[in-house]
Amino acid sequence: MKPEQPWQETPPLSARTLSALTRIASVLRAGEWQFASRAGLNPTQLDILQLLSPRPEGMRLSWLAEQLGVTAASASDSASSLVSKGWLEKTRAVDDGRAIALRLTPAGHDLAEHIPEASQFAEDALSRLPPGQQEALYDSLLALIRQLQQAERFPELRACIACRHFQAQRHTDPTAPHHCALVDAPLPAALLRLDCPEFESR
Repeated sequence: MKPEQPWQETPPLSARTLSALTRIASVLRAGEWQFASRAGLNPTQLDILQLLSPRPEGMRLSWLAEQLGVTAASASDSASSLVSKGWLEKTRAVDDGRAIALRLTPAGHDLAEHIPEASQFAEDALSRLPPGQQEALYDSLLALIRQLQQAERFPELRACIACRHFQAQRHTDPTAPHHCALVDAPLPAALLRLDCPEFESR
């Protein structure tokens, strides 16, 4: 027997939001996989290029594995393939000269710069939303990331919200409520970064 009000069986808002995020992620991933296929890469290799692109000093293999959510052996296989193709090279870790870090070669950096083109269609769609909606969406996603990090289900990011220089809601100005102690200036919510080169962990 059907319910008199079918919408009573509607899943919770949290479940519907998660479903929407999952579908969007699938569409974005499909675009990246097409790019990866044309470049002769697998998805993990593509992710490694993206992770290392803003990190010219290089990163350790263990860090890459953690960020990717894969085993060290899997990350090592993908990294070795990138080294053999000339897109990645091994160097000494900045924090420990005895340890090995992986960084992009000039050719690898050039390739990584083109990866965002695979999802340009999505950025174009986002840009057509009103600025207020864009800011609210970004703020909500940052809050979700924060919750996942507290549950230890999200890898570490060099994000403003986790940086020791970040001071939340310090100012009364709604256009720039936060503060960055590094530059000693108000910080608008719309300018919060997910990957800041000046990041220092709390």
